[in-house]
Amino acid sequence: MHLPIFAFACASLLATPGPTNTLLATAGAEAGWRSARYLLAAELAGYLLAVTILRVLLGPMIAAQPGFALALQGVVVVYVLHLAVALWRRSNAHVLSGQSITFRRVLLTTLLNPKGLIFAFVLLPAAADGMLLWLAVLSVEIVAIGFGWILLGSAFHARLQNAANAKIGYRLSAGMLACLASVVATHVIVAL
Repeated sequence: MHLPIFAFACASLLATPGPTNTLLATAGAEAGWRSARYLLAAELAGYLLAVTILRVLLGPMIAAQPGFALALQGVVVVYVLHLAVALWRRSNAHVLSGQSITFRRVLLTTLLNPKGLIFAFVLLPAAADGMLLWLAVLSVEIVAIGFGWILLGSAFHARLQNAANAKIGYRLSAGMLACLASVVATHVIVAL
């Protein structure tokens, strides 16, 4: 794969709605882009850690035991459903102060994001030669597109200061996460 094709494929994948993007948009809506921008470091660290762990540590196990990848996806389903429930409960809170989307949540969600598998085993080259350039391109795109999701969410920040609107916003985010978990769960069930 050539670098421009790689960049386009990564940007397309990163722009696709997913658990991390849902959290970034929710954080932007909840706190505004200035307060949520620090979460980009969590997203970047999560993807880079995921790629490293998958390629170096888990790659040989996944190659030897394909069921291991399905088990990992099952963990992702459980965690994303946990996030959905947390956001749904947040919608019932009487006092909507503080941020529910934390650095740790974004880091862990990104670390478990199925997109990491695609970066590690499909898009990044198999050889380690020149890997730093490929990772640099991926890193720039992660931050730029993640910031776009935060900006998208922050467009709704003022509207979500009203408790009724905030409830709708949190429930929409929770529903989106539940749908994403359902898609991954369906894939796991079909693969069994």
